[in-house]
Amino acid sequence: MIRLATVSPCFNEEDVLRHSVERLTELFGRMKTEGLISDDSMMVFVNDGSRDATWPLIQQLHSENKYVRGINLARNVGHQNAIMAGMMTARQWADAVVTIDADLQDDIECIPRMVRLLADGHDIVYGVKVSRQADPLLKRMSAQAFYKLQSTMGVESVYNHADFRLMSRRALDMLADYDERNLYLRGLIPQIGLPSATVDDVISERYAGQSKYTLQKMLNLALNGITSFSVKPMYAIFHLGLVFLLVAVCIGIYVLHALITGTAVPGWASLILSIWIVGGFILISIGVTGVYIGKIYTEVKRRPLYHIEEIL
Repeated sequence: MIRLATVSPCFNEEDVLRHSVERLTELFGRMKTEGLISDDSMMVFVNDGSRDATWPLIQQLHSENKYVRGINLARNVGHQNAIMAGMMTARQWADAVVTIDADLQDDIECIPRMVRLLADGHDIVYGVKVSRQADPLLKRMSAQAFYKLQSTMGVESVYNHADFRLMSRRALDMLADYDERNLYLRGLIPQIGLPSATVDDVISERYAGQSKYTLQKMLNLALNGITSFSVKPMYAIFHLGLVFLLVAVCIGIYVLHALITGTAVPGWASLILSIWIVGGFILISIGVTGVYIGKIYTEVKRRPLYHIEEIL
């Protein structure tokens, strides 16, 4: 039997927390009866700067339920950093860690299968979404577009996998060696290279409250993932610049021909259009280059990803 820890980042999750603990407690009981996990397994909730009663509720649940542990971060650091804080802390307590969002929209019945695959020699087990019907249409469409864009940009990741996964302590120790400030765990963890497997994950409806993962946060995550693991946008700008150069040469030949034949006519519209196209391209180029420079700036400062205020 292994000592298992589930790690759940929490941001304003007071509406779902008690229900989630009840479901996980029932699951832990079944897994213990089946001999999959030990009695000292745990569920770890990471309070990521919540503004509601999430942390007081975690404290109450900790006093009521032997499985519940809590980590209170000093401030809101974001989903990826909160997961990292939970994993790096829980690896000192457990043989394996399962990361799962506090709303439990991921299928918790995948967790016993993950543990069995761990026993078969897989250090990392990914939950892969086979059905997203419970997600809003816009979220489903944006997620599919994001995974395809990642693949096009050459980012190594598991298709349709978010942050529902199991990692052994050995895998977590290797992950700790990655000292990056711009965290994108979906791209980082596959680089570890240890034996891995997947399980099918069917997304369910949220029990209560609203999802805290807004469209803006998803877009920021997508931008971070692509720019952290791919330089293809820079090459795309270079190739686009060559196309603009070729167009400029063609326009130059046309203008020269018009001057020789005497057919040149002042063209205000074409001039303004050219200025706007080239100006837009230059601004986009500066913006993409600035993103990469900004990430370098963040990395070289080596600031901590998080500070833990209290551990239960």
